[in-house]
Amino acid sequence: MLTLNKVHHIAILCSDYQKSKTFYTEILGLTIIREIYREERQSYKLDLALNGIYVIELFSFPDPPKRPSRPEAVGLRHLAFEVINLNETVVFLTSKNIESEPIRIDETTEKRFTFIADPDLLPIEFYER
Repeated sequence: MLTLNKVHHIAILCSDYQKSKTFYTEILGLTIIREIYREERQSYKLDLALNGIYVIELFSFPDPPKRPSRPEAVGLRHLAFEVINLNETVVFLTSKNIESEPIRIDETTEKRFTFIADPDLLPIEFYER
């Protein structure tokens, strides 16, 4: 049987590198581990950490195709982050002019959650601990 240790990272392709870099670092608060520009690909690669743990590779490429978000397409649906207080999270996001969906209750766990979209409309979920 295959033995997996953990999720190593999630790769995200963006259309506007500076806008996405700002979103993931200044809004979500991820920290930069390393940033490189790959001349041969005309592409940035930004390695980001959450609480000191490497979690996201943010890539830029010239003219990437749009991501189908609605209706939902097959494949990775969204990225979810656990938060301690969902109300405080929504207030913070609102202060940054980021609109969140109405708070819902997970019918299985009875936990509260909401969604926003990153600059390229990738759904981002915030799930209360």
